[in-house]
Amino acid sequence: MSNNISLTLLLILSLSLAACTPGVAPPTPTLELPTPTPSGPRTLTVMTHDSFAASEEVILAFESAYNLAVKIVPSGDSGTALNKAILSKGNPIADVFYGVDNTFLSRALDEDIFEPYDAPGLGDIPEAFLLDPSIRALPVDYGDVCPNYDKAYFAEHGLPPPRTLEDLAKTEYKGLLVVENPATSSPGLAFLLATIGRFGVDGYLDYWKSLVANDVLVVNDWESAYYTEFSLHGGTRPIVISYGSSPPAEVIFAETPTEESPTAVIAAGKSCFRQIEFVGILKGTHNRDLAELWVDYMLSKTFQEDMPLQMFVFPVSRQAELPVEFARFATIPSDTAQVSPAEIAANRGQWLNSWTETVLR
Repeated sequence: MSNNISLTLLLILSLSLAACTPGVAPPTPTLELPTPTPSGPRTLTVMTHDSFAASEEVILAFESAYNLAVKIVPSGDSGTALNKAILSKGNPIADVFYGVDNTFLSRALDEDIFEPYDAPGLGDIPEAFLLDPSIRALPVDYGDVCPNYDKAYFAEHGLPPPRTLEDLAKTEYKGLLVVENPATSSPGLAFLLATIGRFGVDGYLDYWKSLVANDVLVVNDWESAYYTEFSLHGGTRPIVISYGSSPPAEVIFAETPTEESPTAVIAAGKSCFRQIEFVGILKGTHNRDLAELWVDYMLSKTFQEDMPLQMFVFPVSRQAELPVEFARFATIPSDTAQVSPAEIAANRGQWLNSWTETVLR
């Protein structure tokens, strides 16, 4: 027995010396540890054009309802944002893309950047807005680009305001119109399309020649046209290409409260072009479930009723009610100029080149 005790003591002493010897680590047990799980909510990334806006409470309500975070990625105007989505096709920089409109819709569909989604909210949207039978691009909102005029100018000059596009080329309105360059401006392109839809591909250039002869002013963007050249804001031109929602905006943002909008819209005789904006789930997203939830939310009554006073667009859902200011002062044309997304995609470049040759050179 004494030999066994000696051996045991020797073994203990050897292990102790090994533990104290520099460079020799004691053996460590191997443990099966659970794989760590991500902490905090998941993130949904939404790519948009720069004009996107939603109220903070509406975004927070969505995040709270589904325990997630929404990351909005402004990506330029509609065309620039679409180019970014196309360049990242297959490995998207976002889960959802909102903001492509009917002037770029065919290109987005041809590039196949969206995944189909038959959202329940589509049942509340009129057929006129459902431009994609493959349900890859789902309509969210619309707005009409139309000539607007300064009511005080015409009252002060004893001149009846124009009623149609044809009127804008009459001598009594010479030097009164400012438009945006369609090559650099979304409303400018929409107004060019209005003239194509109204006068046809064989007649729109003759119409623009008549505007040039009537001293039309062309500027690069809507801000310059509306806030620099438009007579309401200190310019000399009382007719400007803007939106059917511009009159309520003038009431809402008036420095002095007013019960009447200082501007009105020329909407008769197919004077306006309707822009429809769409949302789509980007192909290759790893958050398809969250993307569907966001699309559903954009088509919901809550989000649809938030949009008018955030982006000054009209909701597409029948369930949504317009704000009082929109109901009173906005203009929704009964008949708009029509140019299909496929026609626009096939001819945009040619139309812009022909317009530039006719109007600017």
